[in-house]
Amino acid sequence: MSSHRFEDRVALVTGAGSGLGHATALRLASEGARVACLDLAAEAAESTAAEIRSAGGTAHAVRVDVADPASARAGVAAAAKELGRPQVLVNCAGVGCFANSHEQPFEEWQRIIAVNLSGTFAMCQAALPHLLDGGGCIVNIASNAGLQGIAYSAAYCASKGGVVQLTRALADEYLKRGVRVNAVAPGGIETPMQKGFRIPKDADGAKLIKITSPLGNSKPEEIAALIAFIASDEGRYMTGAIVSIDGGVTI
Repeated sequence: MSSHRFEDRVALVTGAGSGLGHATALRLASEGARVACLDLAAEAAESTAAEIRSAGGTAHAVRVDVADPASARAGVAAAAKELGRPQVLVNCAGVGCFANSHEQPFEEWQRIIAVNLSGTFAMCQAALPHLLDGGGCIVNIASNAGLQGIAYSAAYCASKGGVVQLTRALADEYLKRGVRVNAVAPGGIETPMQKGFRIPKDADGAKLIKITSPLGNSKPEEIAALIAFIASDEGRYMTGAIVSIDGGVTI
């Protein structure tokens, strides 16, 4: 592995304050990228950026609510002004929970769709003018939940299934215009977000066995390594791909 695959490149990473976004921001920076750490939690974004700078890298923190298109546009503009033209976008920001679908508050459904699906689109839309001006790539974060039905996860499955199809549609649209669009579909990851998935008290736990792997959960750094490959020139021939990395749960 080259340690300089992203030298002289600017990368935007959403959800960079924690979990997979944090690991991805650090990985890209370690390979030379100037990283814009985007997160709704401004202090967490700044903490990640400071960690990158302390290691000798270049990073800038920007508070962004991906569910708000105006915030997404402003965040991308601020990052571009500070670091230069973005060439890589990684959409890690996400939310989710388990719920009985007949009891789930509609506002909760809307929030999950707004962040995971609409937020991914808003960031792609904001970044694309920069990516089209010289080439670039997008890596979206889907999920095994976007590839299989999972009980008590209607909103999350719908949002991640949407990310899968959004990825394919954008890849086709920009195939001849120098922009690659792919998605990574992880299974369980050891992140703060996963701890928020609490099973309803009356749930049938047996229904969730199919999403558990004998390999356990992945580490964020393992997923970040795959993201870095796809976003680098070594992934040149990949576009429209949905890459599973889920311990075999979707075999």
